[in-house]
Amino acid sequence: MKILKENAGPLTNLEVLDFLRSRGAAKDPTRVLAPVAPSEFKVYDYLTQSAASNQTRESITEFVAKCKPYKLTKSEIANIINIRPSSSVEIDPLIENLDSRLGESVEELVELVVQVFPPPSEQSSKSDE
Repeated sequence: MKILKENAGPLTNLEVLDFLRSRGAAKDPTRVLAPVAPSEFKVYDYLTQSAASNQTRESITEFVAKCKPYKLTKSEIANIINIRPSSSVEIDPLIENLDSRLGESVEELVELVVQVFPPPSEQSSKSDE
C-alpha cells in the first residue's frame, strides 16, 4: 500500500479494519505469522466486534452521497458512520449546533443511517430470536 497523501482526512472504522486485514490481521490464534503488532491485533479484535464488521464500501459511499444536503463536515460524517446512531439522542453529540443546522431534518438523517447501514451483528442475531 502506498500513501498518496498524508493526513488526507479521518478514516472510518471500516477503512482501518481493511488496512489491518491487508497487513495480515486475522482470527489466527497464534498471531505469529502476520507482521502486525499486538496493539494492532487488539484494534482488529475490537473492530471485528463493532459495526464496521458488516459495513461495505458501497454503503459508506451511498451514505456520503445521500447526506450531502445536510452539509455535514467530513469528521461528522465519519463519526456517524463509525457510531451508527439510531436515534436523535445518539446523533446529537456528533453534530455541532445540531438544532440550528438541521432543525427538523434530524429525524430524516437518523432514518437515512438506519436505512443505509445494516444492523450490527449482535442486533441482527437478537432480532432473529
